[in-house]
Amino acid sequence: MTATRTDTGTAPGTGTGAGTAARIPALPPFPGLDPAWSRTVTVADSTGARHEWHVLDNGVADPVGTLLCVHGNPTWSYLWRLLVAAAPPGWRVVAPDHLGMGWSQRLDAPRTLEQRVADLGDLTAALGVTGPVVTVGHDWGGVISLGWALAHRADLRGVVLCNTAVAMPEGDWGPVLIRAADAPGVRTAVTVGTPVFVRATTALSRPPLPRAVRDAFAAPYATAARRRAVGDFVADIPFSPGHPSRPVQEAIAEGVRTLDVPALLLWGPRDPVFGERYLADLRERLPHAALHRYEGASHLLPEDAPQYADAVAQWVTELPGSGTVEPAPPAASDDDPPPLWASLTERAGDESPAVVEVGGETVSWAQLHRRVEHLAAGLAASGVRPGQRVGLLVEPSADLTAAVYAVWRAGAVIVVADKGLGLRGMRRALRSAAVDHVVCSTAGLAAARLMGLPASRIATGSVPALPRRALGAVRTLAEVEDAGRGAPAPVVPPGDADCAVLFTSGATGPAKGVVYTRRQAAAQLALVRGTYRLTPEDRLVAAFAPFALLGPALGIGTAVPDIDITAPGSLTARDLAEAVSAVGATVVFASPAALRRVVATAADLTAAQRTALGGVRLLMSAGAPVPAALLEALRDVLPSAEAHTPYGMTEALPVTDVSAAEVAAAGEGEGVCVGRPLAGVDVRISPLRADGGADGDLTGAPGVTGEVCVRAAHVRDRYDALWATDRAASRPPGWHRTGDVGHLDAEGRLWIEGRLPHVVTTAAGPVTPVGIEQRAERVPGVAAAAAVGVGPAGGQVVVVVVVPEGAGGRSRRLRVAGPDLADAVRAAAGVEVAAVLTAARLPVDIRHQSKVDRRQVAARAARFLAGRPGGRRS
Repeated sequence: MTATRTDTGTAPGTGTGAGTAARIPALPPFPGLDPAWSRTVTVADSTGARHEWHVLDNGVADPVGTLLCVHGNPTWSYLWRLLVAAAPPGWRVVAPDHLGMGWSQRLDAPRTLEQRVADLGDLTAALGVTGPVVTVGHDWGGVISLGWALAHRADLRGVVLCNTAVAMPEGDWGPVLIRAADAPGVRTAVTVGTPVFVRATTALSRPPLPRAVRDAFAAPYATAARRRAVGDFVADIPFSPGHPSRPVQEAIAEGVRTLDVPALLLWGPRDPVFGERYLADLRERLPHAALHRYEGASHLLPEDAPQYADAVAQWVTELPGSGTVEPAPPAASDDDPPPLWASLTERAGDESPAVVEVGGETVSWAQLHRRVEHLAAGLAASGVRPGQRVGLLVEPSADLTAAVYAVWRAGAVIVVADKGLGLRGMRRALRSAAVDHVVCSTAGLAAARLMGLPASRIATGSVPALPRRALGAVRTLAEVEDAGRGAPAPVVPPGDADCAVLFTSGATGPAKGVVYTRRQAAAQLALVRGTYRLTPEDRLVAAFAPFALLGPALGIGTAVPDIDITAPGSLTARDLAEAVSAVGATVVFASPAALRRVVATAADLTAAQRTALGGVRLLMSAGAPVPAALLEALRDVLPSAEAHTPYGMTEALPVTDVSAAEVAAAGEGEGVCVGRPLAGVDVRISPLRADGGADGDLTGAPGVTGEVCVRAAHVRDRYDALWATDRAASRPPGWHRTGDVGHLDAEGRLWIEGRLPHVVTTAAGPVTPVGIEQRAERVPGVAAAAAVGVGPAGGQVVVVVVVPEGAGGRSRRLRVAGPDLADAVRAAAGVEVAAVLTAARLPVDIRHQSKVDRRQVAARAARFLAGRPGGRRS
């Protein structure tokens, strides 16, 4: 094979015959494309025919590795311009245009899949590409890149795939949009005769691409003659078993199973071409692959999620043997943690209540133990395998508790995404978690049908037979339990096996799946049990869904109030008292929103109810900062309870703890005092930069404001299907970056000042919001406040939106505060405030009903100050 190079910036010929050397002018100045990367290369194939290729090549000599980027149809190497620009030092990037595509030579005859794989090998040989090589493929370039990978194993270091398919899953007829384009009488018209197919591809992007970028993608395909290979590419997709390219495609698909190099899957979930079934197939063939789902992105992943380029650059630098610092492996332990159902086994003969549904079912420890054992054996007998994922679409109840512990006992993984995410958010969460089975109530079955979950469905006993069958439930919990009565008990899974995927509230972006192993969950239970001195004599009222599930694991009887537990603001003082009476509770766990409602309705309590509440020794509240005034007001409702507000998040709870008395002793400060780190927990601060970011070295010095970072045995294992997010949040290795901003004081106490995305980046430096809000809320007549930044990053101004006392209604209209109120807020704020606005209410998260959505407040304030009436959404 031979290769020649033309001058930088030239483009290859437009002739139709093999070996044509005619040329077109240099490429136009396309957005983001450095002309210095553009090359033409003449390559002889195995038949001796010479073809001219157009290639983007950053030209690194003696590279430490090469990224070989393969585009699909009908794009060209322009797709990879961001990756060329983001290449790590020493890495070469080679991104060719397929023959007949982009600016490469047009051919007389179509090219088959086998020929395109061979063509790519001819090109890399001519360019002198040797190992280590990481292939990067998109669309139908994915299978071509994998064909090259299988043929060049000695040089292969890894594979990266973006929204592609290597096989058609069983019963699949291929992507609907592409099959439509391949229909008789359609293909020639839409792919060759007109630019419809070319233009439609870039129209799939979310968010929409700038016109100049869309035009750049279409530029090589300006005429029917230049689009002929676009139609040929579609015709070569092996939809039917008798297609000439089908054997090659199937051989590549099976060969992928034998690849033992690192793999990275980057996916746009809104892709109407390659949907979730193709991702599932790839994950089954590459079970070791890391995955990052870019929520909101569609088919053109490299365009829709430009940050993918930095993710690929980071991934290749962390490959084994790259010379960079690799993530620290988890600490080895010879001790297997106790099973999460150990308390059930220990109390198997105890007839006292383990779970009480106030107004509903009561289940003893003995009953719960028997049911969990039978359900677990039945799940295993009915096909639930260790490591498989089981979604839970059941309201807090005895059924839910039994299902959770049975799934754990069977060695499977629970997936929890509460309905506060909304149907769309739950669909996104459960599909990203790739659940294999779902346990559903009636409402859960309907939701599973609407979400299109490709999982087997198990119905609870409360689901009538007709809707159960109509909504696709294959069995009921009762049937599973019966099947398990004579089945062998499942083997206990190892300590490092996954046990749960818990989704965050989505208050600061799309909800993230947080993966815990059995070991990490056991460490959390031990920490909670030891910190709060919980014993089997304690009884718990859990008005917060996660703790309602943990009660049995902690070995304490649990009552669930007769309310919608995902709507914490619905808990009244009477509801709480009835739940406390039902089990003789000594411990209460409730969110701040629930406790505010309890205080507001305390006047409705009877004398007997007040007596019952007087037996509570411990009150815990988490999920959002708990104002000292609220803790003080609760003393009238729970007079004997020691109030504690543990700080943590879905990724790590608890991290610190503080009592009401300690909050009072700490006094006023910049932010909310959340106490000292608990035993075995390390807390450090990553100082804020001027631009509001934080990625530097960690410090424990007092008074330094920055991102709060934690390390402990019970911190999450990883984020699910979010490789890039996980890596960003795990710096240095072994630490978790919480996204919260705060500081440590001289006494070692942690103060929370806000969220990292909510830091206001003023010209004078970064400003955190919570301290401003606290001072504004101490102004007479102010019930609540939100401090936000308005304006361009680095030049933002502080705007404070306050809710006046007595304000009501659901209006989102903003108004300019009166001069007296504005002056008082400005005087209290402690920083320069550009504007003070009022609102009837502030938007809060659904799960806790306490966390203010400052991004929404900032957007509304910006619109209002720009003159849009009421600050409403446009």
